[in-house]
Amino acid sequence: MSSISIAGVGSSAFTRASGRSVPALAREATLLALADAGMSPADLGAVVPVGGSLFTEDVVAGLGLRDDVLDVLPPPGGNGGLNSVGAAELILRAGAADVAVAVFARNGRSASRIGRRVSDLPGQQFREFLERPYGWVAPAQWYAMIAQRHMALHGTSTDALAEVALTMRAHAQLNPHAMMFGKPMTREHYDASPMVSDPYRLFDCCLETDGAVAVVLTSRDRRSNPAGERDVRLLAFSSARPQSADDLTNREDWFRIGLTTAAPAVYERAGIGPADVDTAMIYDCFTFEVLHQLEEAGFCPRGEAGAFVLSGALRLGGRLPTNTHGGLLSEGHLLGLSHVVEAVRQVRGEAGDRQVPHARVAAVTGWGDWGDGSMALFGGRGVE
Repeated sequence: MSSISIAGVGSSAFTRASGRSVPALAREATLLALADAGMSPADLGAVVPVGGSLFTEDVVAGLGLRDDVLDVLPPPGGNGGLNSVGAAELILRAGAADVAVAVFARNGRSASRIGRRVSDLPGQQFREFLERPYGWVAPAQWYAMIAQRHMALHGTSTDALAEVALTMRAHAQLNPHAMMFGKPMTREHYDASPMVSDPYRLFDCCLETDGAVAVVLTSRDRRSNPAGERDVRLLAFSSARPQSADDLTNREDWFRIGLTTAAPAVYERAGIGPADVDTAMIYDCFTFEVLHQLEEAGFCPRGEAGAFVLSGALRLGGRLPTNTHGGLLSEGHLLGLSHVVEAVRQVRGEAGDRQVPHARVAAVTGWGDWGDGSMALFGGRGVE
């Protein structure tokens, strides 16, 4: 079976007000990714945009399908960014094309803000009749409940949440592309930020961003091509859903998410384990979701992410440098596709001041809707 590689990555500026159309942003990011790959638009055989109208979750819930049933078109939720890479991989392995681009663009700050986007998520029958009448209407409220349960069961502290926020902001100071570059944050700043939904303060919540990201994948053997020297292998990818895929309130285990299923599948396919990962890009829509996914991805046992984070493990020089670009919390929020860009740059050794020494394997996770989850492993040359 031919290998699949990331040949190029590109992104527009991440801003609060782009002043440009979404198609224009997408065009810029795609052209930059193609140039990074040493390719032109004529090389593209497939485009995988993030989007959808009929949600796979609606079919999963209605038919009781298994939790790892495949998506063809990525949905608009947060798991769609990494899922677009998985969809592109399927196209390439099927031989329908030998170059594909996964691309996402939106004016997520100046136009389509979170209040408008929640109505596009699946399971609206639960939202409309069971949740909204009681004021439970936004992701910060849904996911704060999961965080509170973890705190009650495992003693997780707000210190751990603060450490995630502070780490992402510190990493962003090394990334001129980040929206929060030049805006360092102290613990005093964090503690003074307004409460959004207990335990989430303002700085526990991801940014709203205008911008675009594109990732070019190829099945071509480019070893003899000078441009191919920088290709990064997609070692493995998997995506899955939690029990009760279109609803959170009726779930027996709030901590078991799609990543709980996807992560072991990825490690098995790649033939490596969590200890072999040098750096991770964890989908950080909220600070606790970093802790949550660290556990379900196998980087620490369930209930121990708080201590893991407080040990400094996520910082540069720590056990698992995480979101070295600043993540959704401090670089920008483009459905996590920018996490793939950072993983590629780390494996290439092109991350500058935030480079993780000798980074050979990078993990990326995705999180969407009410617990859809995905994971991909990327490796440099010599990683089989």
